[in-house]
Amino acid sequence: MTSRRDFLKTSAGVGVGAAVGMGSAGPLLGAPAVRRSVVTPVAVGSGNALEAVATAIEVVNGGGDTLDGVVQGVNIVERDPGDSSVGYGGLPNLDGVVQLDSSVMHGPSRGAGAVACLEGIKTPSSVAMDVMRYTDHVLLVGKGAQRFAVSMGHQIEDLLTESSRRRWIEWRARMSDRDDYLVPDTAGPGNEPFEDEETYGLGILDSHDGVRPQGTINCNVINRDGDISGVTTTSGLAWKVPGRVGDSPIVGAGLYVDNDVGACGSTGRGEAVIKTCGSHTVIEMMRAGMSPTDACLEALRRIVTFTVEPRLRNDRGLPGFNVNYYAVNKNGEYGGAAIWSGARFAVCVDGEARRETSAYLYER
Repeated sequence: MTSRRDFLKTSAGVGVGAAVGMGSAGPLLGAPAVRRSVVTPVAVGSGNALEAVATAIEVVNGGGDTLDGVVQGVNIVERDPGDSSVGYGGLPNLDGVVQLDSSVMHGPSRGAGAVACLEGIKTPSSVAMDVMRYTDHVLLVGKGAQRFAVSMGHQIEDLLTESSRRRWIEWRARMSDRDDYLVPDTAGPGNEPFEDEETYGLGILDSHDGVRPQGTINCNVINRDGDISGVTTTSGLAWKVPGRVGDSPIVGAGLYVDNDVGACGSTGRGEAVIKTCGSHTVIEMMRAGMSPTDACLEALRRIVTFTVEPRLRNDRGLPGFNVNYYAVNKNGEYGGAAIWSGARFAVCVDGEARRETSAYLYER
């Protein structure tokens, strides 16, 4: 039998242990059970990540590291001048300058790296990986990030394509009818609709000036051993104030990876994701036992609650913008969700890359 005094002493010891985080190196209480069997490799990401998820799976199935897989995947889109949402050809800021943001997280090593307001480098995700691997820092910004990139062998190049330049010139002309800028002829190449706006749900639904383009790519992968990595990379909100940083390079906002639980990334209005620590929230919901899709939906509900500014709400009192989450858990279960219907996400499993319809909170 245990005396009352011994019981109290034992209970006090347990309390102190919990307070200082004893045993916190392992999965936290409530983490989903990890299957001991081999996991089927899965890659999940934003709707514009179809090639990225396929590449990530190809790399990990060939024995490559999970982080190398996702970064090599998004590099394809970052280097593509035909994609105006990330990297080379990304839509510029207010001054016509392309500024890029990216973050990476490597589950097995608990590593993270990020860059923000990076100019002149086509593949910011690769620079973010260099930050993680070769410095004791997590986030480098602006000129410092560019100098670091050059020191690592990355080449400075002009990232503004003629197509993106024309779109910026047209936007500048439409800003006012009281200046000397004229709206150019809208016919011809370079004035096509921004594909991602409706197909992938990336645009801000602004009742004053229509859809304001923004674009991001996220890619997360889990290998057969259950190791996980993720990357988010972007050119950010088109025509943004120079120096603006969205959620993509913010660990816990635009990307979060916990090798005990899963990975999550986001696209859409970065300010809303930052204020709710979006991707970290999804991970904690999955840790508590939610499925990836349900965890994404719950994190989106928090954004709805946080959106109280009249300028950001539509005539229904709901967010006048979209946010999308993409997640995979330790068991290889995946999901994607958005505030508004119509968005899709990319997934590759069993060697097949495809797009699936995202779950959503509200019909458009």
